[in-house]
Amino acid sequence: MKVALCGYSWAGCRALDILLSEKHDVSVYTHDHPPHEASLLEYAASRQVPTTTTSINDHTGFGNHDLLCSIYYRDIIKDEILRGLNYRAMNLHPALLPKYRGCSSLTWAMINGEKEVGYTYHLVEKTCDTGSILVQRSLPIFSYETQFHLYNRVMFNALDSFKEAFNILKSGGLGCKQSGTPSYYKRGAPHSGKIDPQWSEAKIKRFIKAMTYPPLPYATLNGKEVKSYADYLRISND
Repeated sequence: MKVALCGYSWAGCRALDILLSEKHDVSVYTHDHPPHEASLLEYAASRQVPTTTTSINDHTGFGNHDLLCSIYYRDIIKDEILRGLNYRAMNLHPALLPKYRGCSSLTWAMINGEKEVGYTYHLVEKTCDTGSILVQRSLPIFSYETQFHLYNRVMFNALDSFKEAFNILKSGGLGCKQSGTPSYYKRGAPHSGKIDPQWSEAKIKRFIKAMTYPPLPYATLNGKEVKSYADYLRISND
């Protein structure tokens, strides 16, 4: 089948490996990358796969596709693209939908003191993160984890389920409708990355860990970087 892979970083590379192992005809849509991210652009080229950093919303050079997979892709795919695919498209979202739609889902889950998180493969609709669920799995949050560890653990587990979700999509499966109370978080650093001293000690500790994903900015207090609770105590006593 002709598959459009909209992806990024190591997760996109892993998805490409799986699709090629199944002998699909893949075209890759990705983004330019900073040095700390694995390059799907370079990896796809090494596998002789047609690749572009032009958004799939603007690029037509690869022709028609049968299916679309979005794995850590930054652009919201336009409805006209989805219509052309008869909505045979899936997305990987690192949350237990319908909770934590939108951005920074794991960061907010840590801040909010959730005991578990997870991932959801869902059909792509016109509205963000609302499509029917193909595969969903939950994972515990460990108290010692930073967001860096949690995000990568969730995504590694999620890519182990990629083939299962893709096979449902390929077979025309409709999944199951999302149920429960939805929540949504917009793009941008939670609380602008700033610690509120009025928070409980437990929330401050969670926030510091949730904001730890180098090289992204750490949490701050009074304009100073906070990498640990010891940093917080030192700065708050300055």
